[in-house]
Amino acid sequence: MEHNASIDAIAQVIQLAVAPVFLLTGIAGILAVLSTRLGRITDRARLLERRMSQLEGDAERMLLHRETNLLWRRIRMVNWAIRLSVGAALLICLVVMTLFVGDYAVFDYAVFDPGLAIAILFVCAMVLMVLGLLLLLLEVSISTRNMRQGLEHLLEESRRS
Repeated sequence: MEHNASIDAIAQVIQLAVAPVFLLTGIAGILAVLSTRLGRITDRARLLERRMSQLEGDAERMLLHRETNLLWRRIRMVNWAIRLSVGAALLICLVVMTLFVGDYAVFDYAVFDPGLAIAILFVCAMVLMVLGLLLLLLEVSISTRNMRQGLEHLLEESRRS
């Protein structure tokens, strides 16, 4: 009878751990988006840096220099968004581990409360995810604003010629 109780307890812990595991899947999707953005921004920055060395006009070089600086700023933002998202994923992994350990280990609850630890880890993970998503939102806003300014610049040049 005790053997079946242990299996039931494991089944309950696994059921509790399913939600955080789905959250990990969502974070993995966000990380895929972030890494794709990082790759594209980095490729663009490298292309512009190569072009800058070939330019002769100071005005064009200054324009590319400004855009390159903006791209490196975006790279830093995406890097931080990745770091924060990975930190959130690691904390979610700790939540799952604490769920299992908390169910099978015997603790002095005055010293360590697994339920409190799980709550703190989960809240910290959500804070990291919110910060990472805010950085993604800021980076996308900068990208959109820069694209719009680039189009306005091209339209102005076409009107002049």
